Amino acid sequence: MGMVCLLLIVGFALLIKGADLFVEGSSSVAKLLRVPAVIIGLTVVAFGTSAPELAVSVTAALSHNNGIAVGNVIGSNIFNLLMVTGLSAAVMLMPADRKIMGWDFPFSIVIAVILLAMIAFDQTMGRADGLLLLALFGYFLYKIIRSALKGREEPAEEIAVLSPAKSAVFILAGLTAIVIGGDLVVDSASSIAAAFGLSQNLIGLTIVAVGTSLPELVTSMVAAGKGENGLALGNVIGSNIFNILLILGVSSVLSPISVTIVTSYDLICLILFSIICWFMGKRRMRYNRMQGLGMVAMYAAYMAYIILRA
Repeated sequence: MGMVCLLLIVGFALLIKGADLFVEGSSSVAKLLRVPAVIIGLTVVAFGTSAPELAVSVTAALSHNNGIAVGNVIGSNIFNLLMVTGLSAAVMLMPADRKIMGWDFPFSIVIAVILLAMIAFDQTMGRADGLLLLALFGYFLYKIIRSALKGREEPAEEIAVLSPAKSAVFILAGLTAIVIGGDLVVDSASSIAAAFGLSQNLIGLTIVAVGTSLPELVTSMVAAGKGENGLALGNVIGSNIFNILLILGVSSVLSPISVTIVTSYDLICLILFSIICWFMGKRRMRYNRMQGLGMVAMYAAYMAYIILRA
């Protein structure tokens, strides 16, 4: 068991470092190609911090560990929403960007409701469901790129530019680390679940979800500490949209996913938490420290609920 736990830690380390290398390399390529910095933030960074979830969920789906695949996405989204936003708001008062609160945040709630409708009746996500999610993902990318091109500004800071060769090495090394790390996390988490008699869904919602959400946590906490509040909240909402549309879309297209009725309950929790947090920020267009601590308390209550029901 000690070796399995070590492999789990190594897997998480590879996921986090791989995501870091991937974002740095991709950002440099985007800069070399003169892609606007705002698009880099909305696409490359969001995808980079969601890359661990993508690697874990796709690997889990292909190996038929479906509980981990879906639980990882739902658990990561709840962690991002409550813990990442909550801790960031606890660090510093977080103004809520009007565009995010007006379109992106509500869109994240709508797609969660669509996902619930997909799995509520037959507890299955088929290839047609996956294609619909990917189509919605394409629409989301179209919207943010069009918006970014209309309102783009010169970046306040220059993004570090690597040479083309070094950028390629960073991207390839990052993707390799992410794939290997994802495989280690799924295998070791499945072994732990079997050894302790825990369900794959519980492991996906807890250990795997928290581990793969570490890039979002680090990125948003650092951004909040530097006063980059739009980046902090945008990273959370963008990653949550990526997780549902891209990750579950790709996973179910590659291998249809069967889930239990309990997954529907967790998805309902995500929707309710999202609505509560949206109203919190929408009311005064900001999140203060007390609201942040309230989000952390909600996450603690949710964790107690899923552990007790197991």
